[in-house]
Amino acid sequence: MAITRLTDIITVFDSKWTYGDVKFGYDGEVNQDHDTQYPLMLVTPPESIIPVIYDGREEYSFEINFYNLYSQAAQSVVTLQKRWDNLQDLSNEWLDMVLKNYQDVTVEAYLNDESIEIERIKDTQNDKLVQIKLVFTMSAFTKCFRPVSNYPSDFSDLVVWLRADSGATFDIPTKRVSAWADGSGNSNDVAQATKANQPLRNGYDGANDKAYISFDGTNDSMLSNNNCPISNNSFTIFTVAKQNTASAQRYSVFNYESGSIELNIGFNDNKHSSYITNGIGLSFYDSVVSSEYAILATSFNSTGRLTTSMNQGGNSSSVVAGWDETITFKSSPFNIALRDTNVFSDTNIEEIIVYNRELSSSEKQDVKGYLNLKYKIY
Repeated sequence: MAITRLTDIITVFDSKWTYGDVKFGYDGEVNQDHDTQYPLMLVTPPESIIPVIYDGREEYSFEINFYNLYSQAAQSVVTLQKRWDNLQDLSNEWLDMVLKNYQDVTVEAYLNDESIEIERIKDTQNDKLVQIKLVFTMSAFTKCFRPVSNYPSDFSDLVVWLRADSGATFDIPTKRVSAWADGSGNSNDVAQATKANQPLRNGYDGANDKAYISFDGTNDSMLSNNNCPISNNSFTIFTVAKQNTASAQRYSVFNYESGSIELNIGFNDNKHSSYITNGIGLSFYDSVVSSEYAILATSFNSTGRLTTSMNQGGNSSSVVAGWDETITFKSSPFNIALRDTNVFSDTNIEEIIVYNRELSSSEKQDVKGYLNLKYKIY
């Protein structure tokens, strides 16, 4: 019975760590083969106690280590404490996702009060690494803990969730990204099979030293495996990105085009921009210069009204003239960093979140709160 329960817990631990490699083993085994994708989570085999066997509760004392690279070159652009803090952010988000998994399900688990310890370690194992050690005791099969953080997956109709720190399939030496997995659970992944056109995945140095996907503005782009999933004539899209090279051209982070319909979230005239047209009328929003990372929230409804806001700023709202409420956005795939078949974006992208409806004001604030907390863009 204990083996089954431990297997369940480790399976959940593994599935919720989507930022790099995960290993169930011991500290001395870190990167023995020098093929690790960082950040790495190492789950040390836990001690286990069954204090009340007839109640079916079992106690596990876990020691979990999180590692990320900290090379000499990195020290000139980011402080050691920032690298530690961001590794701790990932470990906290991972633990919250684990605990959310055990809400209202058959197998339940909670953290024992005041059992968490965090230790910061530098220059460890076979690489120049920073390390966070997380020690806690978990009781399985007893419901108690309730996490309070909001995540995009807490709201209905999430159809695309692309995160640079999660789900990227890339070659370790070259950093070239061949596929980027959708975290919404709907398999709306994006991919690029041609190596010369693949963007690069960087594990740090983005906004708040987070991971980002870098598109070169020459030929890098990614295409969705499925048609665009916006089918309700309304949507809400959040993007976290910045433009690297100044240009007056309209560029894309997220782009959908079919006939006379175009939806483009990205940049225009060196500003963060949202743009939509039906071939008759158009609506757009241009904000501050795009050389800085920004959180852009764009929503649209069946009346043709486009509403956009920047970071925690106010809203801009306008209507597309002659909008037909029967129009949807699902006739063709969507592109990342590509517009008009040959306009490529020189951009760093950290996160793209798409909902198949217009979120309420409070829901938008909660999603922006998640992004602000993660990227520290205000």
